[in-house]
Amino acid sequence: MPVRHREKHRTENSGWLRAAVLGANDGIVSTASLVLGVATAHGTHGNVLVAAISGLVAGAMSMAAGEYVSVHSQADAEQADLKHERAELKADDKGEHKELAAIYVGRGLDHALAKQVAEQLMARDALGAHARDELGISETLRARPIQAAFTSAGSFAVGAAMPLIVTAVAPVASLIVFVSGASLLFLALLGALAARVGGAEVMRGAMRVTFWGALAMAVTAGVGALVGAFL
Repeated sequence: MPVRHREKHRTENSGWLRAAVLGANDGIVSTASLVLGVATAHGTHGNVLVAAISGLVAGAMSMAAGEYVSVHSQADAEQADLKHERAELKADDKGEHKELAAIYVGRGLDHALAKQVAEQLMARDALGAHARDELGISETLRARPIQAAFTSAGSFAVGAAMPLIVTAVAPVASLIVFVSGASLLFLALLGALAARVGGAEVMRGAMRVTFWGALAMAVTAGVGALVGAFL
């Protein structure tokens, strides 16, 4: 029996890649912005470090909780749709055959072939066929709340650790320059890596992430300087 060749597709990584990139990007941007905001408000080096560490911990926990709730809501919706589809299959099997065949006709098959494909697929796994072709639910793209939560929290912590380490070792007099410069470099590398893994244009991915990160840090630093002027 010939060995079945299984192709690897980039969409198989979309779930964890999205959570990892979002977490790391948030970690770098929010922690660097926090550091710059406190520094421009004339905070001491100790104040800046405490703010950065607190931001890392709070941000990681927030990312984990938010991602878990969000993705779990998606998983709940998927389970509700599957439950409804299971009931429809039990109540009206012939109607579900016609519905699936109509989907294949809409995709370009003639009526006879569409009917045959629907019958064969439903004979093997009726719910799986409807989940995939009617509801758009597949194993590859299925919602995974726990995986998303841990990925987001871990990647946020890794991203936040980068500006935190720079803050800890940079000269106090040049803290703002070192943190902003290093953070922009980290963001550019992250954007390039994410684009590379996702199959997109590397330079465009790097520039997109760097631009929005720079904007966030500039706004936060400006607010910090404004608040510091009145303290």
